[in-house]
Amino acid sequence: MEKKNIALVMGGYSGEHDISIASGNQVYSQLDHNKYNVYRIVVERDQWYWLADDGSHRPVDRGNFAVEHDGVSVRFDLAFIIMHGNPGENGVLQGYFDMLGIRYTTCGFYTSSLTFQKGYCNPVVKNFGIVKVANSVLLYKVPDSAQLSALNAQLKYPLFVKPAAGGSSVATTKVKAPEQLMPAIREAFTEDHAVLVEECIVGREFDCGVFRKADGEKLVFPITEIIPKDGHEFFDYEAKYQGFSNEVTPAECPESISKHIQEVSSKLYDLLGCKGIVRFDYIHDMAADELYFLEVNTIPGQSAESIVPKQARAMGISPAELYEMSIEAALADPR
Repeated sequence: MEKKNIALVMGGYSGEHDISIASGNQVYSQLDHNKYNVYRIVVERDQWYWLADDGSHRPVDRGNFAVEHDGVSVRFDLAFIIMHGNPGENGVLQGYFDMLGIRYTTCGFYTSSLTFQKGYCNPVVKNFGIVKVANSVLLYKVPDSAQLSALNAQLKYPLFVKPAAGGSSVATTKVKAPEQLMPAIREAFTEDHAVLVEECIVGREFDCGVFRKADGEKLVFPITEIIPKDGHEFFDYEAKYQGFSNEVTPAECPESISKHIQEVSSKLYDLLGCKGIVRFDYIHDMAADELYFLEVNTIPGQSAESIVPKQARAMGISPAELYEMSIEAALADPR
């Protein structure tokens, strides 16, 4: 059988660029290069290029998403998108590949664009009626004094202020008092044109990965508990990527909580029309015994220490097996 040409697409235009590169290189190291021709394609604002093994940068023809290799124009059978943030997780690349007729490993355009914008996704998830969602307000501009007063009256402290369409907790702030609110809003607007101000739910944070194989079998992974440490009050950028958190997989919690999170994640995967490897994040209010939805990551991190690969390993699935299953599922997708 002829080897498939796989474009491993990474990089992007957001603050998550470097995390995407780390994830992409990890996937590249795990894929079977005897089975697939894998090309690392880096997307940046000023250039798209193939990062060859010798370290050279060779341009990508954006008109047909092709690269030249040994004098031959290489077209791709599949795009393995491992780009966090814009334009890989928000539906932009998915729409581009749809127009070119190239299959890809992630959710489609509509699901990607909806789930990436937390202010749009949260009301949709709330309407499903299977999990709670914290009260929040979506802002499209920095509020004036009257609007700020109304915001303070509408929501209960503490609050989280975050870019509505961001990830990796970039420009996300936990706000404990009214005087901290405006600086946090201004910081979030440096990362996105819309900002979500959301009530903080006190509880334990849990994550759950879900994936549907080519044969239709759905894998719902063991859940992970995120426990920030060393003064980090939530799972911020440093806690995520600089070791300031403990990530316990499988989570040490009552089986009833674990099963409920897995059941909700499985339902959300279908209700939101997800494809590929997806991770759902929650806060469980232990005092009220209520589960709150935080967000869905349609392109979760795949670095060596990322959450979903750990969950897969706990299920007996190696990263190499997981990524091959992702490729085969996408190749079998009739879209």
